[in-house]
Amino acid sequence: MSPYQRAGRHAKLMMGVLASAIVFVIAWDQLFGHSSLAFTAAIIALVFANGGMLLHNCPTCGKNLFFRGVFVVPWPNKTCGKCKADLTAEQHP
Repeated sequence: MSPYQRAGRHAKLMMGVLASAIVFVIAWDQLFGHSSLAFTAAIIALVFANGGMLLHNCPTCGKNLFFRGVFVVPWPNKTCGKCKADLTAEQHP
């Protein structure tokens, strides 16, 4: 599996976790009333789920696939922004 495909799977996971967190907070609000604890739990879940983002780096130079300069974006690069390596190519050990 290519680095781009692995990072894309992580991005899709994060979209699912974000959607789940939103639904959780809305459901909690409807069932039990407003609670800062529900929002806090959702944020903590998002932080822990996003920790895996730091593992998706260019195999050539080590630049993270989700960073564009100083900004973090929700979808990975297909080409490394630093060394211009093709990240869609299959990686063989």
